[in-house]
Amino acid sequence: MDLFPELVRRMTGFDVTPEHRFHDARKWRIDYAIIQEKIAIEVEGGAYIKGRHTRPSGFIADMEKYNELTRAGWRLIRVTPKELMTMKTINLIKDLINAK
Repeated sequence: MDLFPELVRRMTGFDVTPEHRFHDARKWRIDYAIIQEKIAIEVEGGAYIKGRHTRPSGFIADMEKYNELTRAGWRLIRVTPKELMTMKTINLIKDLINAK
């Protein structure tokens, strides 16, 4: 069960959509999206095991995705799986909401 959306809703009052598709042509998805605030949260797994995100082709593909995300007006938070359910991440989200 995915507890992150409920944690964010309780701490910020905003709904979180898992696996939100933000680009129709490329079918790119955001791990978690606070759609009304255009905040994207990406969980970067495999950092310590040479996973897809750290290999050259995966890293370059992520750069393209993140640049298109920014072009579309989204603000991005990148976290490791360990950081996802922490107050550090919740506070980053709150800071972005309050920075408007």
